[in-house]
Amino acid sequence: QVQLVESGGGLVQAGGSLRLSCAASGRTSSSYAMGWFRQAPGKEREFVAGISWSGGNTYYADSGKGRFTISRDNRKNTVYLQMNSLKPEDTAVYYCAARCGIIVTRTEYEYNYWGQGTNVTVSS
Repeated sequence: QVQLVESGGGLVQAGGSLRLSCAASGRTSSSYAMGWFRQAPGKEREFVAGISWSGGNTYYADSGKGRFTISRDNRKNTVYLQMNSLKPEDTAVYYCAARCGIIVTRTEYEYNYWGQGTNVTVSS
C-alpha cells in the first residue's frame, strides 16, 4: 500500500504560480510512475501531467504544456507540480496518483493509489 498526501494548493490570482507537492509513504521501495489529475466543478477528472519512475519521461495535457512542470525526488518520495501563468480555468481539485511500474500513462484507471486532493482556485 502507498499513501499519498498532496499539499500546496490555495487561492491565487490569474497569472500567478503555485507549487503542488505529493508526499508518498508506505511501500515506497517499489517503483511507481506518478501522475497529477484534476477535477473541476461539474467536470470529469482529467490528466494533467505524468512522470516516469526515473523522472526521465514526462507528459503533459495540452492545457498545461508550457505552463506546468512535473518533477520528482525519489530520495524524498515526493512529486511536484509547478504551475505558472495560472488561469481561472485551472481551478480544480488536484489529485496525485501512483501507478505500479516505471511507465507513465495518462489513463486514470491505470493508477493504483490516489491522494485526497488539494484545492486550487484561480481568481480572475
